[in-house]
Amino acid sequence: MKSLFKIWKIVNVADNERALLFRRSRFERVLPPGRHRIWLLSGDVRVETYDITDVVFDAIKAKFLLNTYGDLLGEYLQSYELSDQQVGLFYRDGHLVDILPPGSYRAVWKGGEAVRVGIMDISREYTIDDNVLGLLGRGACASQIRIAAQAVSYNEVPDEHVGLLIVNGKLEKALQPGRYGFWKYNRSIAVKLIDMRLQTVEVSGQEILTKDRVSLRINLSGSFKITDPQRVALKLSDYKNHIYRELQLSLREAVGTQTLDSLLADKDRLNIVIATAIHKKLVHYGIEIVSVGVKDIILPGDMKMILNQVVEAQKESEANLIKRREETQAMRSLHNTAKMMDNNPTLLRLKELESLEKVSARIDKISVYGGLDGVQKSLVKLLSTA
Repeated sequence: MKSLFKIWKIVNVADNERALLFRRSRFERVLPPGRHRIWLLSGDVRVETYDITDVVFDAIKAKFLLNTYGDLLGEYLQSYELSDQQVGLFYRDGHLVDILPPGSYRAVWKGGEAVRVGIMDISREYTIDDNVLGLLGRGACASQIRIAAQAVSYNEVPDEHVGLLIVNGKLEKALQPGRYGFWKYNRSIAVKLIDMRLQTVEVSGQEILTKDRVSLRINLSGSFKITDPQRVALKLSDYKNHIYRELQLSLREAVGTQTLDSLLADKDRLNIVIATAIHKKLVHYGIEIVSVGVKDIILPGDMKMILNQVVEAQKESEANLIKRREETQAMRSLHNTAKMMDNNPTLLRLKELESLEKVSARIDKISVYGGLDGVQKSLVKLLSTA
């Protein structure tokens, strides 16, 4: 009985296993599930057992074995080999579980699960179908996101934005709002977002000399919109800095050609001059200046005091002029009234009585001599008991 065990080797293969039998280091056959008795006297025997629930046949020499012994292994294994311009989507029981990069090789066991590899040619078309992108994008599970991170360039273009697709350093096309996916293999992919909304740029704290050599600190604000995103991307590396610099130069040029008095008298004219100059410079880059406005003109301390004194003197002069004008008007009115009373005694007497009525409201006691005739023709004596 002891010698029997030296001649034979018993190998048990489970239902979820397949075994490869090697004799003298050469592949001989596949052992399916069951109990197998292996003859030992014909050479060294080695048995490699694989769990087919893992699906992938990851032996180091898998490709060699299938190419050499395809007639023996074809019943148990299926192989997929991709060219350098192909990508494979690996499905198990209808679920996407892996991405096969170009030039890869994969062998899988038959009979364990339904396995499928979707092969796509990316030599020209590198855009990922939206259905596949949904399985690999933000809504995918963590394992799928990790798989896709190295293979897929996932991009989202928000509303009021345009995405510029740059492939191998060349601008290919503009992308409207939505989600996009591109295969990274064999090419470099980048998507640059351009904001199409109204944007602002602030030019603050600019120290500038006017034409009459007065130093001013000016704050300027401008708003702009992108009208041609592709031209902006091709012509300008940083369009916001370019707009800032052009506004700064236009502001200095406009202020340097005007005196302080003209600047303070008409700030709107300064805005128009700057807007006209900057529009001509930026329209060629696909940028539209919507508005330009000087927010603040800050004077030096001594100049501010002098201007305050000038304004104070001007206002005082204007007040005196108004006062003199009113006094003149009042004197002219009094002169006209006196002239009318001089020519009409009755009118003069009525004026006296009107004054008497106003004064009597404040007098405690009134003494009248001469009756009604005295009131009409003589002076009235007012006595106060206060």
